[in-house]
Amino acid sequence: MSRRCMLTGKRANNGFSVSFSHRRTKKLQQVNLQWKKIWDPEQGCYVRLKVSTKALKTISLKGINKMAKEAGIDLIKHRVEA
Repeated sequence: MSRRCMLTGKRANNGFSVSFSHRRTKKLQQVNLQWKKIWDPEQGCYVRLKVSTKALKTISLKGINKMAKEAGIDLIKHRVEA
């Protein structure tokens, strides 16, 4: 699985590391991804997703179901069996 947020689609960004003498070397800025178990109130179970920390803030604002619908993800496939 790639390093990509399942809800927002965020991934690594190419950039330059600039030294004091202003030499530029390429670097890869990785997105802050976390495996999280998120409660889905509609299904009444937990869903395990790989999400960015920015997406976690947005989930608390919009809700998991609205975010998954916008991303086109079926949450039933990502259920955590207890």
